[in-house]
Amino acid sequence: MEQLIVTAVFAICAAACVRILVASYFMATETRDMSNAIVFTESAAECYKAAFGDVGAAARLMGATVRSEDGAALVFYDKEWKESSEHNAEYLLSIVGSQSPDYARNLLTGEIKVEKLSGDVIFSIPIAITVGGIVHG
Repeated sequence: MEQLIVTAVFAICAAACVRILVASYFMATETRDMSNAIVFTESAAECYKAAFGDVGAAARLMGATVRSEDGAALVFYDKEWKESSEHNAEYLLSIVGSQSPDYARNLLTGEIKVEKLSGDVIFSIPIAITVGGIVHG
């Protein structure tokens, strides 16, 4: 009877430890994704700034492809966050410029977004640039 109780207690502790390890794995993955998304978003914002709000020029600086439907700059990353083709990708960084620039305030606006190809957005920031540089981003 003692051995059954000890075995039951051991099984309960083992199950709790496995649950903690699985949770820590998912938290580490989310943290890694967020960290990489922020770094790549920052780099994309700098390219957008250097291109004076021209998404096509920013795409050339980044080595990105340009989507024909909306002119968005796209960079695909694999599961290790290395640039890859669309077929091997797990993540997507996109720079989308505004379809209607705010000429009254001399602003070109847009959005930089990093998402999983499953559709979950990891990180997204709005951007705006004037003749003098980035206003918000």
